Amino acid sequence: MKFILGKKIAMTQVFLPSGEVMPVTRVVAGPCTVVQVKEKQAVQLGFGDKKEFRLNKPDAGHLKGLTPVAHLKEFQVEKTDGIKRGDVVALETFVVGDVISVTGVSKGKGFAGVVKRHHFRGGPASHGHKDNLRAPGSIGAGGVQRVFKGMRMAGRMGGDQVTIHNLEVVEVHPETNEIYIKGAVPGGRNGLLEIVGEGELLMKKTEIKNEIKQEQAPEVAPVEVPVETPVVAPIEEAAAEVVTETTNS
Repeated sequence: MKFILGKKIAMTQVFLPSGEVMPVTRVVAGPCTVVQVKEKQAVQLGFGDKKEFRLNKPDAGHLKGLTPVAHLKEFQVEKTDGIKRGDVVALETFVVGDVISVTGVSKGKGFAGVVKRHHFRGGPASHGHKDNLRAPGSIGAGGVQRVFKGMRMAGRMGGDQVTIHNLEVVEVHPETNEIYIKGAVPGGRNGLLEIVGEGELLMKKTEIKNEIKQEQAPEVAPVEVPVETPVVAPIEEAAAEVVTETTNS
């Protein structure tokens, strides 16, 4: 299984050799750094740029020696042989014609009623049916004094994790890290996407730099201190001064 993280840019269209117009979604995929290899069952990838001073201490320790990333996602793998921390998932792992699954968070629609949220038909619009055109109707029988779980009612719409299967890769541009996917993918612009397909995962090997930044003390220029030479009076003069002071006293 191969996988990569990406960011939705916009929808556009491409012309096939037959002249047919195909709607596609332009996605920036990668580069994704392997942040952690969890034993033999999962790999954690990092994607997106983030300034180092915005990392808290746990994230800074978790990403030590790596470039700071904005998003972290785990992918289940059959085996982690040959995958090491610091490796980069190459976009070339996906080729034109691959069938992939794309997972993202759908656009938020806010609080919506049952007609918009669950496609209820609504009540009749004839006479005698006042103010119940878009009403939900009955939410349960009278014999059970509760509402069953899962009852379709009004509420917040959108903002859910959605996966679309059987999408096709139309174009791959490694020089710009862009991949064109046939059709629409979940979410809005700049939304995070998980792209998964069948095949071999290609990695770019890199070395982790464990550099410790040492603070260098500022250089202090030497200061010349003048040395005072002590003045010592001759012994005879000193003795004469003592005798004079004694006589006067």
